[in-house]
Amino acid sequence: MADRAEPLRGVTVAARSAWGALLLLAPRALLRPVGPATTTAVVTLRVLGARHLVQAAVTVRRPTPGVFAAGAAVDGLHSLTALALAAVDRRQRSAALANAAVAAGWALLGALVAGRGGAS
Repeated sequence: MADRAEPLRGVTVAARSAWGALLLLAPRALLRPVGPATTTAVVTLRVLGARHLVQAAVTVRRPTPGVFAAGAAVDGLHSLTALALAAVDRRQRSAALANAAVAAGWALLGALVAGRGGAS
């Protein structure tokens, strides 16, 4: 039987790498539609970009269901913390809600890949 997770696994890792690079290299462009590009927001996006690149590298090295599930858990926690920020910081609310939605998407994608078996 063919590995059902293999194509989705590859797309997920490639997309996460591209997203991480975009966050790291162009945070102001990403912030423009959702909120002010404060120094704190720019630095935060760059740190998140680095985290996504590290997560992609770890996943490439060991693409197991457990690694995808752990990544999904990290993304889920990230989404929850962004929701908490949206609740307490009116100025950053739009950016935090957008960030929460993106992180939730990564969490769902990681959980889907993990559920399909990660690597054989």
